[in-house]
Amino acid sequence: MESKRRPYIELHIAVLLYGLTAVLGDLIQLPAVILVWWRVLITSISLLFFIRFGRDLLTVKRSVATPIMLIGCIVAVHWICFYGSIKLANASVALICMATTSIFTSFLEPLIMKKRFEPLETMLGILIVPGMVLVVNSIDVSMRDGVLVGIASAFFAALFVTLNKKYVETTTPYMFTFLQLGSAWIFISLIFVFGGSYLDLSQFFPPSAIDWVYIMILALLCTTLAYILNLRALKSLSAYATNLVINLEPLYGIVLAAVILKEYEQLTTNFYIGGGIILAIVMSYPFLKKRFSSAL
Repeated sequence: MESKRRPYIELHIAVLLYGLTAVLGDLIQLPAVILVWWRVLITSISLLFFIRFGRDLLTVKRSVATPIMLIGCIVAVHWICFYGSIKLANASVALICMATTSIFTSFLEPLIMKKRFEPLETMLGILIVPGMVLVVNSIDVSMRDGVLVGIASAFFAALFVTLNKKYVETTTPYMFTFLQLGSAWIFISLIFVFGGSYLDLSQFFPPSAIDWVYIMILALLCTTLAYILNLRALKSLSAYATNLVINLEPLYGIVLAAVILKEYEQLTTNFYIGGGIILAIVMSYPFLKKRFSSAL
């Protein structure tokens, strides 16, 4: 029993830490692009411990590293949009937008992976739309730009997750993640170099000690540790059990935002009804997929 309980506990901790990233993004007093730059830099440095301080890079062929690093640029755009959504609206709105990732995945995966469209996934993706409409209509007009950026974040999340499926087996998980986040850091650094005149870089360094603490928690606990726990759990759990727990991430995040940030004071009942509809549809997917698969 203990051996079965441990991976579930580790996976729930990982998902809870993933949910905490939105709260930390709200608390850290940095622009979204700069925040992501610090996150991927610190996380990449921490991952060096798992790839023999970079020596394992010599074993990776260029034909393997190139597509992984290109996907890393998409990861960077996803995170910039995600934290941009938080800055333009709040953590709860950004998390609800991220729950729409399944809509985009249901269309992108068949196109990229050359698979047939799954009617169940398409249907559930469409059913999320009314909940999203209810969410948008329930928030202040000033937050609606945050919704648009959040939906863009969900699109890029669906894109990089789908592309990852094509290349994830080409190298070790730690090397795969290091290449992606390292290239994300390079990509954002190039944005600073060539697009710095269009960005506000006056607040490049975290303004206070507590911001440094939040960034370290975001990078080392919510990224590196959460990823390691996720990997450990995946070795023991089925895909069904894993998806079921991972789908709890927006729920965990919204609860944390309500407790830590008091965001329920900014949001209406209709927001939580719409968000509840979206989360219920997303979390029902593993059950419905198992039922449909067994019926075939």
